[in-house]
Amino acid sequence: MTDTYEVVVVGGGAAGLSAALVLGRARRRTLVVDAGEPRNAPAAHMQGFLSRDGMPPAEFLAVGREEIARYGVELVRDRAVDATKDEADRFAVVLAGGRTVRARQLVVATGLKDELPPVPGVAERFGRDVLHCPYCHGWEVRDQAFGVLATTPMSVHQALMVTQWSKDVTLFLHRVEERELTDDDLRRLAAAGVRVVPGEVAGLRVEDDRLTGVRLADGGVHDREALFVAPRPVPQNALFRALGAEPAETPFGTYPVIDELGRTTVPGLWAAGNASGFAEQVVNAASRGYRAGAAINGELLFADLDAAVRA
Repeated sequence: MTDTYEVVVVGGGAAGLSAALVLGRARRRTLVVDAGEPRNAPAAHMQGFLSRDGMPPAEFLAVGREEIARYGVELVRDRAVDATKDEADRFAVVLAGGRTVRARQLVVATGLKDELPPVPGVAERFGRDVLHCPYCHGWEVRDQAFGVLATTPMSVHQALMVTQWSKDVTLFLHRVEERELTDDDLRRLAAAGVRVVPGEVAGLRVEDDRLTGVRLADGGVHDREALFVAPRPVPQNALFRALGAEPAETPFGTYPVIDELGRTTVPGLWAAGNASGFAEQVVNAASRGYRAGAAINGELLFADLDAAVRA
């Protein structure tokens, strides 16, 4: 087994596999390092991906792994724990299993983790009837009784958005004070018909393995069939930090500064998928990976040609 590749891709989700597919088809020696922790693992199906609408995420990734293997791309089940760059501009990626792999170019597609509020029942039902993205799950729960669990005042935006899928929406302020909402927030909520309920949420009511209500700390229960919540996104950005990529602070976490193709400020280091930004859905992540893979092939090609000219 070789430890030297032209490209190493860290992350075996939609972005990483898409980059690897393009690189494999371009006849580049490529390795994918996959820790097997996709962000959308809790979801039974993924939506909004043309020709793959409704496909289970695990099936989507399995098909992707089969496709990259046809073009000689290797995949190892491991975790990248560190990365360095030597004087020859080669990357060395240290894996948890003890192996070190080297590459001329490195794609980091490690995604992010969703940190859910510590309300009993929320984590257990996340991806079922506790949901995050209305574009991912709104159609499946359309016209049901929605709740929105506020995590910050920005949850008002989520409550307003989901009214496109149901006109029965209640915003539970939880630990957000009503005085933290702006006058514009309150006017828009009223115009959309969203009920605002103050008070801390203590848990969920679940009957026959279905969400049926939201329970407040004062003992009151509000009948609800689906609950939307905005988790705190935690970018998996350790490799970018280790390699000195310039960071960009956003309200949704710290991501590397990149150009339109995914180049970071470190030559040869690329970001794709949710490692490059909070809002990348599966179809967007795959596109990001494709663009990065094509750009990397071009960079390698012309670097080799320029080296031959100088020789």
